[in-house]
Amino acid sequence: MSTTSTVSAPPRPLRDLGLRGLLLVRDAVAARRLLAASVAVAAVPGCLLALRRADRPAAVVAGLQAALLAGLAIHVRNVLARAEQAREEARDEAAASHNQLQKLIDNTESNIYMKRVDNGQYLLVNKEWERLFGVTRDQVINMTDHGVFPAALADQLRANDLRVAAAGRTVQYEETADGVDGVRTYISVKFPVLGTDGEPYAVCGISTDITERKRAEDEIRRLNTGLETRVRQRTAELEASNKELDAFAYSVSHDLRAPLRSLHGFSDALLEDYADVLDDVGKDYLNRLQRNVGRMGRMIDDLLNLSRATRADLERREVDLTAMSQDILTELRAADPSRDVTLVVPDDLTAEGDPHLLRLALQNLLANSWKFTVRRPAATIEVGRTVRDGEDFLFVRDDGVGFDMTYAGKLFDAFQRLHTTSDFEGSGIGLAIVARVVRRHGGRIVAEGEIDHGATFYFNLLSTAKATP
Repeated sequence: MSTTSTVSAPPRPLRDLGLRGLLLVRDAVAARRLLAASVAVAAVPGCLLALRRADRPAAVVAGLQAALLAGLAIHVRNVLARAEQAREEARDEAAASHNQLQKLIDNTESNIYMKRVDNGQYLLVNKEWERLFGVTRDQVINMTDHGVFPAALADQLRANDLRVAAAGRTVQYEETADGVDGVRTYISVKFPVLGTDGEPYAVCGISTDITERKRAEDEIRRLNTGLETRVRQRTAELEASNKELDAFAYSVSHDLRAPLRSLHGFSDALLEDYADVLDDVGKDYLNRLQRNVGRMGRMIDDLLNLSRATRADLERREVDLTAMSQDILTELRAADPSRDVTLVVPDDLTAEGDPHLLRLALQNLLANSWKFTVRRPAATIEVGRTVRDGEDFLFVRDDGVGFDMTYAGKLFDAFQRLHTTSDFEGSGIGLAIVARVVRRHGGRIVAEGEIDHGATFYFNLLSTAKATP
């Protein structure tokens, strides 16, 4: 009994092969070769149907079926072999990536680690971590912080990790840990590592050792505390010294002035009432006494001014130096009207500072110039502003006797004189007063001079230290 079925025509390559060729299949090797050709042209199903339709022996069909199964088995083995090879390559690539990552984190000064979120077990540490805590990565893997650190610290570290996982973002902590070289302090930056489901499965940390910085900060705080103590002590000592200085100034201004007034009064009375009984030598003695009493009075005034320049409170405001210079020179002319001295000063010269202290400084500088130009038939004193080495300076210049720059460093010390009192009178305190006023204003003073070619005193204040553009 035969059956028939309707099948579609086989693909073109199989039709070209023809049924005669199929009858030549006699063994499994030939069948496998034919199967390979049929698979290549996707014609095996058509081939089998054609054989059945042609009423060929079942042995032939069975052979082809066996060949098909053998081919499929070979194909499966090949597929499995290729899959295993791909897995090996993937494992090698993953191992290479892991080695590269490990080398990267091993060559950093920070200690790096990764821990699971669910149970806190370590997944990864670097060499710096191993060195600091004396535990190798082979030992620490699958351990938790409780196997490395004391219980209280381990609890704190675990709590920090869980907070990072819950926050889902990078968090920074300052943490301390016991290491092989003692307690260390770290700035730890921790961030969650997300799985394929978007949930954190691990926490990675990068901890930077700031122990030395913390120790330095503690030392600075300790030094600052000690410095503050010393400053308070020194301030108390200065306050006590200022009180003593105030007492001395009071004594100078009252107790010393009284006997000086007596000396001057009695010597003057002797000159007036007993002039007829005193010879020229006695009168000369009394005149010398009066001159020295006057010099002593001026020295007392200078000492009081020096004390005032040191202790007076500053009240900064804009000061008209042009008008101040003109007023001071008018006073100097009134005391010695025979002098021919020209003042050169710009119309709009101003400075910011304490008006009383600035007048004290300017008065001493102008009086100094007035004194040391006395040998000039026609002298010139100039007050102005200039720029030196990028700094704005005020200056007082004269064309007097000048001075030797070798001794310029002594000019601003109290009681230091470069000229004898027989040549030029003075107490040697005036320039010391000027220097203290300038320093009180946060500035500095510089002197330049040349013998018989005058002198210039440059000074600036805190508000004029930078040159105007």
